[in-house]
Amino acid sequence: MWQQTDATEFKKIMKRINKINLSSTAESILVNTLFSNSFAPKNISEEEFVNIKVNWLINNNKEKLIENFLEKNQNFFNKKKLIQYLVDSNISSANLQDGCEKINFISKEIKDSYLEKFKIYCLIFTDKKGEANLLYDILKEQGKSDKFFDDKISYLLGISDKNDGKIKEDTLLNFYISSVTVKDFKYEPNKNTKEIIWKYLNSANLIKIDNVEDKQKIKELEIAANENRLKKEKIFEIYQSFSFDLQTLLNAERIYVNYENTESRALIYQKYLLSDNIENQIEYLLLLKDLFKKDNLSNLYRDFLSNKLKEYDQRDIPKNLAKVVKKNIITKKKMNQGKIKYDDKILHRSRVLKFYLDKNHTPEKTQKDFNNVYKKIKRNKNYFFSAKDLALVESLSIDGISIPKEIKTDQISKKYSIPQNLLGLIDNKNTGFLVLKIVEIIGEDEVNNLDSETIYFITSLLNRSGLKKFRNKIITSALPLRA
Repeated sequence: MWQQTDATEFKKIMKRINKINLSSTAESILVNTLFSNSFAPKNISEEEFVNIKVNWLINNNKEKLIENFLEKNQNFFNKKKLIQYLVDSNISSANLQDGCEKINFISKEIKDSYLEKFKIYCLIFTDKKGEANLLYDILKEQGKSDKFFDDKISYLLGISDKNDGKIKEDTLLNFYISSVTVKDFKYEPNKNTKEIIWKYLNSANLIKIDNVEDKQKIKELEIAANENRLKKEKIFEIYQSFSFDLQTLLNAERIYVNYENTESRALIYQKYLLSDNIENQIEYLLLLKDLFKKDNLSNLYRDFLSNKLKEYDQRDIPKNLAKVVKKNIITKKKMNQGKIKYDDKILHRSRVLKFYLDKNHTPEKTQKDFNNVYKKIKRNKNYFFSAKDLALVESLSIDGISIPKEIKTDQISKKYSIPQNLLGLIDNKNTGFLVLKIVEIIGEDEVNNLDSETIYFITSLLNRSGLKKFRNKIITSALPLRA
């Protein structure tokens, strides 16, 4: 698949793809291409090729894919990096039990002190201190332990009752062990705190504000939430903890300007919570938007605002606010996976599609369906043979379905251009790179949202390359009409 792919071009396109928030279809095709059993592109080592895959899995948080990859591949470059990611991912989610189960993937060939330390802690966690002690002794004999780990594990094993209360944050494992051994554990994250530690603090609910008068600390947390290091909900919990007297709350919309920015947001947020009038509630939500924007904290508030506005029945929203409400609701286009409605008046929406949608639909049955549908279409003198129709007919022909000679696909296809650079990839048997180009073309769009000509030329390219599995995915995603 990759023999004709140049390493430089491969790296460039992967870099571009990594910047795209791929649709489910595009990502599925990428995964099936990138993780196929094939040799690396030209002029790139197998280790570097595997490392690109490993980094993609980690950067896209593909835990299930990582588990499958580990199960199918016993030994490969950077295996320990994937395992550590799984371990850290589960610790950071405050889900230690699942994290401990990941150690089953650790083979004896992998000698890594981080993973061995985690295994020792897991044995303590599951009350297998005897086994933990044995592995701990081996770790020390190999010179892979350190004073911090020695002190913490000795305390947890009951070997020592000394607990120095030291907190170490160089790795998530050390930080986690600190959090479970230090009495009344308290930690204040800052802008230099690692993202994975922020995630653990979020999940374990270890971020607390004891004093709402500490405005600087709250500002730092607002910035962290805006940068997606802290759960955004935490900020609104903090806002609720501010104490305002009744008179202040009654006059909030008039006097909030007299308060410091964080406090003014807290005041208006509480006023919103207390309001029982929909128009006023929306006005307060929109005012909050301006207050967050003023301090460059829009990302913190954007989803919150959208979700709150979605809660209102559209019929209850005042007409003067309807337009601005709609503008602030975030809508995400998702591929319609509703029930398929077959329409035999349009070829690419007809029952002929069952050939690709139903595994039990035989070629014989499909041939009969096609003949019947085509008879109906022929009667319509104004029928327009679309690019989607052409995509279906060419695919059916390749798959052995007999197509009437009067459907002159060669002539019809001349109306639709296919980029010459992509056709050149087929001529050069550069299949892997071609698929990556198709993934890039689809990008963030679900295939059913692409224009007809793009759907046709993608299908045509996949037909010419013999990539029927990917072609079928395009057909079943793009052509059917769904309820």
